[in-house]
Amino acid sequence: MSPKSYSFKNTTRITRTAVRKELIRLLVVLLAAFLMAMNINTFVNAGGLYPGGATGLTIIIQRSALKYLGLSIPYTPINVLMNAIPVYIGFRFIGKKFTLFSMIMVLANGFFVDLLPHYSLTHDPLLVAVFGGILNAIAITMCLNVDATSGGTDFISIYLSQKKGVDAFPYILGGNIVILAIAGFLFGWDKALYSMIFQYVSTQALHMLYRTYQQRTLFIITDVPDRVCKMIYSTCGHGATLIDGEGSFAHKNKKIVYSIVSASDTRKIIPKIREIDPNAFINSVRTEEMLGNFYMRPRD
Repeated sequence: MSPKSYSFKNTTRITRTAVRKELIRLLVVLLAAFLMAMNINTFVNAGGLYPGGATGLTIIIQRSALKYLGLSIPYTPINVLMNAIPVYIGFRFIGKKFTLFSMIMVLANGFFVDLLPHYSLTHDPLLVAVFGGILNAIAITMCLNVDATSGGTDFISIYLSQKKGVDAFPYILGGNIVILAIAGFLFGWDKALYSMIFQYVSTQALHMLYRTYQQRTLFIITDVPDRVCKMIYSTCGHGATLIDGEGSFAHKNKKIVYSIVSASDTRKIIPKIREIDPNAFINSVRTEEMLGNFYMRPRD
């Protein structure tokens, strides 16, 4: 086989893999849009809740127009307008393909919300708030796992996480409380309070399901520190710091590898450390705050 023929076949294989990946990405985004629309038309509307973010603002505008003006406004145009600035932030600072798939999510979600009928599974407000919050987190996680978002504050959250290296979701929760306070003033505080439960459950479930923007601090005592450092660099794209140590019992010199990694990367890194050095001692600590440069792979 000639080099040109081999190169052509290799390029074709890579292209097919890339196309298959993008098709799977699109399918997951559409499924997430459908799931979120079902959640809005069942749990959210059945309980009179306000999810927060761009979705919450859209629903507030819809219900305000219906209550005070007698106008029934479709979900899609309002939600697209609410996402205009976040989409610009995503396109400008996060990634073009990332923003494109997020826009598909926003448009598809709006289409399904306007198309699907409203249906109530239960009228218990606590059940609505809890299970609605869980479904909301699942839909958002599906998007994030294929490098997309559900729009709105998710763009802002990812932007802050990439620029500042902090877990931004709790701060977004604070902003959502302001939105829910507006809803409480306009439509009653009982619905706003149940909406806070919805948003809290959604945020906590999202923390459990999606861990990319959470960091862990690793302290690794090993006899092969150079190999461990090389593995961390190849896996995460950033290095580690070597600290001299001494065992208190045998008084042998030891090297401590210190590194901060994404919480999602620990599932790959710790097993690899065990392969490199089965006797390594590993201490993984949750990182609450981090200052300075921290490399994260850019969105496409």
